[in-house]
Amino acid sequence: MIGALVVVLIAGVWVWRSQVGTTDAMPKKKDKVVHVVTAVVKQSNVSVMLTANGKVSPQQTVAVRPQLSAVIRSVHIQEGQFVRQGERLFTLDARTEDANLSRTEGQLAKSRADLRNAERNLKRQRELFQQQFISEAALEVAQNQVDSLRGQFAVDEATVRATRVARGFSEILAPISGRTGAISVYQGSLVQPDEALVNITQIDPINVSFNLPEREFVPLQEALAKGEVAVNVELDGTGGSIRKGRLIFIDNAVDTASGTIALKAEFPNTDSHLWPGMFVKVTLAPRTLNGAFTVPVQAVQNGPERKFLYVIDNNNKASSRPVEVRLIQNEYAVIEGKSIVPGMRVVVEGAQNIRPGSVVTEATDGSGDAGEG
Repeated sequence: MIGALVVVLIAGVWVWRSQVGTTDAMPKKKDKVVHVVTAVVKQSNVSVMLTANGKVSPQQTVAVRPQLSAVIRSVHIQEGQFVRQGERLFTLDARTEDANLSRTEGQLAKSRADLRNAERNLKRQRELFQQQFISEAALEVAQNQVDSLRGQFAVDEATVRATRVARGFSEILAPISGRTGAISVYQGSLVQPDEALVNITQIDPINVSFNLPEREFVPLQEALAKGEVAVNVELDGTGGSIRKGRLIFIDNAVDTASGTIALKAEFPNTDSHLWPGMFVKVTLAPRTLNGAFTVPVQAVQNGPERKFLYVIDNNNKASSRPVEVRLIQNEYAVIEGKSIVPGMRVVVEGAQNIRPGSVVTEATDGSGDAGEG
């Protein structure tokens, strides 16, 4: 009995020593190293780029209408033709106006002759009155006749001028320079004063209308007070064809339905690539953030309470730093934070695998700077 107990004790000691030896021989588990991609916090001047969808609109469009009822004798333009201000467009039948002008000019000549005759008679009457051959009443009659004929002469003279103006309406000239639209009349057509013959649209320069959120109103006003605000448009939406212009108009009220304010920019358009009704992409940078801190937008993490960055220290350990995002633009975020300084290494990729205090091994993000623009 005693011998069996001794054997059991010896066996237990042997097993315990075997287990202890095995445990001592196992290597200790090392802390896990997380592979991440990092970038550096940079400080630069960042132009705040605003983007909107715009519509090309002409500065002015004029509907050409006749001033009198007449038959068209000649059409001097073609549809879609570019015309200059003062260029002849249509000629109307002016025979009635010519006859009226001849009649009024004849009446004016008669009034002029009657007035001259009355003035000569008044001169003679004055001489006779001085010689006391006629009474003062007779002199006053002669004076009244001259005054009456002078009034009639002025009326006839004004009538001639009005008739000449009406005669001039038979030649319809371009009121502005621009491109003509469809012509709705032809030679021999009878036209009325309320009928539009053709529309002329100014093409160069041309406007682009667009809207921006009302929060941009004050920065735009401040930028205009300092000078011109440059505006760019992309014709094809891919950045291949860009036109440069300037802001010329800010509406006097905010659209309460959309919370936006209407604006217009003017662009030179000598090649007519901007066409009324065309939709374009509008960009402008009315203000600049000086000395802003920028990081790739992927570096900004969303926490339960606020946004933060994972910052890597000199011991390759990660820690979180709270930040506020002021602007996201061109794949970069403009950030603010009390503990953020230029040159800090921040995690761009792999943040989902780390926790504060994690040890990392890093590769550098090769992306460029967020330029000033």
